[in-house]
Amino acid sequence: MQAKVVMHLDWDQMDALEMGLGNIRNLLNDIPAQEADVRFVANGKAVALFRKDRFGEHQALIRDLSAQGVHFCLCRIALGKQNIGPDDLVAGCEIIPAGMVELIRLQQEGFAYIKP
Repeated sequence: MQAKVVMHLDWDQMDALEMGLGNIRNLLNDIPAQEADVRFVANGKAVALFRKDRFGEHQALIRDLSAQGVHFCLCRIALGKQNIGPDDLVAGCEIIPAGMVELIRLQQEGFAYIKP
């Protein structure tokens, strides 16, 4: 059985981001990465959390989780509204067309929805 999980953030709240990253790290400690399909979807104001100038010490954790197959998906619409470009983001982030559409698609594919 493969664990399919989508973590969702939509507010600019560092505590929620840290909790979500910790939840994913704990999940991958219990379930081998090859048995998990994990997506972290940020839309709305939450995309600002993934700016290089805000992410600080968490950049290493994103690199580690990305290396284990976690996908960090940021909404293109929200990035545009906040004038955040791809070069402003920490390494390992993927830009997706629309966060809400991605959440719907993933849940239809059987991903468990988690909101820290």
